[in-house]
Amino acid sequence: VQLQASGGGLVQTGGSLRLSCVASGRTFRSFTMGWFRQAPGKEREFVAAIRWSDVSTYYADSVKGRFTISRDNAKKSVYLQMNRLKPDDTAVYNCAAGVSLIVSAIRLPLSYDYWGQGTLVTVSS
Repeated sequence: VQLQASGGGLVQTGGSLRLSCVASGRTFRSFTMGWFRQAPGKEREFVAAIRWSDVSTYYADSVKGRFTISRDNAKKSVYLQMNRLKPDDTAVYNCAAGVSLIVSAIRLPLSYDYWGQGTLVTVSS
């Protein structure tokens, strides 16, 4: 499974960006797709996730109400719509895929089996 993330860029505070992650190779309905981010000098943190099968969604408290994760089966793609961006959202964002994750594991980076390259999001103040 290969994951290709895109859509990062420079945006002002309050602006919006939409990140995309395209999966290629073998994919499974049991996948959970996640977005994580890592800011300079900080640990990787969970942002959002979506179950491929039932479209259940999960969000970090810091982005709830501002970010929306969605998926397109036909395009094997997952999206992260980011609104009302803040300087604290500045980070490298990665998409990841995990197989048959239980709910308690969804927010843990080590639970994921496949990772795409990062895309940089910079929010200026």
